[in-house]
Amino acid sequence: MSATPGRERPDDSALRKISFLLLDVDGVLTDGRIHFDFEGREYKSFHVHDAAGIVYWHRAGGRSGFLSGRGGEIVERRARDLGVHDVVLGRVDKSKAFAEVLQRQNLTPDQVAYVGDDLLDLPVLRQAGFAATVPEARREVLAQAQFVTERSGGFGAARDVIEELLRARGVWQNVVDKDGRP
Repeated sequence: MSATPGRERPDDSALRKISFLLLDVDGVLTDGRIHFDFEGREYKSFHVHDAAGIVYWHRAGGRSGFLSGRGGEIVERRARDLGVHDVVLGRVDKSKAFAEVLQRQNLTPDQVAYVGDDLLDLPVLRQAGFAATVPEARREVLAQAQFVTERSGGFGAARDVIEELLRARGVWQNVVDKDGRP
């Protein structure tokens, strides 16, 4: 049984206004587990479907960002590899960090889709034009979500959101017709 969102999904005309995709990392782009080796180095797993989705989003003219309460070299590297436009790490006051992203990117909240899964994400989910989460999110987050992904965090959840946005724009079928190629 999949989770249902607590708030109504915006219509496609509202989703077409989304130009910036902002993603939490742990629990959204990863499965939420943090692995350490014996020397204390941190490891995380990222799913290739999410990466491809971010590429498709960028090709469609969208911009992206990461907003995480934690930091880490591996997250910075992943952001660089994917051409992510704005990376904010190590910030537990996500409301303030979100305001800074809006200012830097010259955006209004209704132009942003945000995907988060835990309590620190609530202030941004309440403000964003499209609030999405994963099925394993905390119940308070599910109550604020307008969309719950089919896939779990770390297993293609971000891709689910991207496909929803690209379908609303009417460009997803073009991505499919080109077999994902540029």
